[in-house]
Amino acid sequence: MASSHPKNPPRLALVTGASSGIGAAFATRLARDGYGLIVVARRGDRLEELAAKLRAQTGVQVEVLVADLARATDLHKVETRITQAGALDLLVNNAGFGVYKPLVDGDPDVLEEMILVNVLALTRLTRAALPGMVSRGSGSIINVSSGLAFMPSATWATYSGTKAYVVNFTRSLTEEVSEKGIRVQALCPGITLTEFHRRSGTDLSRIPPHMLMTAEEVADASLAGLELGEVICLPGLSDEAYIARFEEAQSALTRNMTPDGKPAARYRKG
Repeated sequence: MASSHPKNPPRLALVTGASSGIGAAFATRLARDGYGLIVVARRGDRLEELAAKLRAQTGVQVEVLVADLARATDLHKVETRITQAGALDLLVNNAGFGVYKPLVDGDPDVLEEMILVNVLALTRLTRAALPGMVSRGSGSIINVSSGLAFMPSATWATYSGTKAYVVNFTRSLTEEVSEKGIRVQALCPGITLTEFHRRSGTDLSRIPPHMLMTAEEVADASLAGLELGEVICLPGLSDEAYIARFEEAQSALTRNMTPDGKPAARYRKG
């Protein structure tokens, strides 16, 4: 006799930038874990191919949502879909790109597009997902940053800046929602074997093979880190104490910024 208890609805995840690389790796892993999926990217043919493969392999429901997150109308379309979903179990803000060159040589329109995707879209989609998660008292958000968030350097000014935003945004958001049952993570991968580097101009052949991680390894590490409660996940970092020391150094800097409400002695004349 069949059970009279209805089955729990499948968990639902939305993954942006899902047509390749880390996004596709997340979608594949989550499908295997039984999540229903909404996969978002610009390349509809790639998404349809991925969706068909995941449906055949896992039997989960996979919805394709074609959108260019640098375009306001497409971004609003994804926001609306998140709102319609009610309460996502997991949002993976993976969409993003980088172009490495001196700022003076950068195309202003490309720089703006980078900020729109890496910062604005991530922020708005997170905001769209939060009400449903807060209402239900559960949910997780993974914001894909980069190891370069901690490495300001020549040729990386805009990209590193956008990824530093993601880290600070995620850390601050954690303070807002952790007591509401919501987990948030900034994923900061190192050099990963993906198509991302074609657009950034990185020549992977010049990188020692032992420094390269696969997209699948990055996605698996992120999800493991989420279960461990890591707000900052650096997949290749063996000693997690470095993160604690980094956060303590920032805290010490903040505590000592205005100890007496006056400019520091070196800034005073006479």
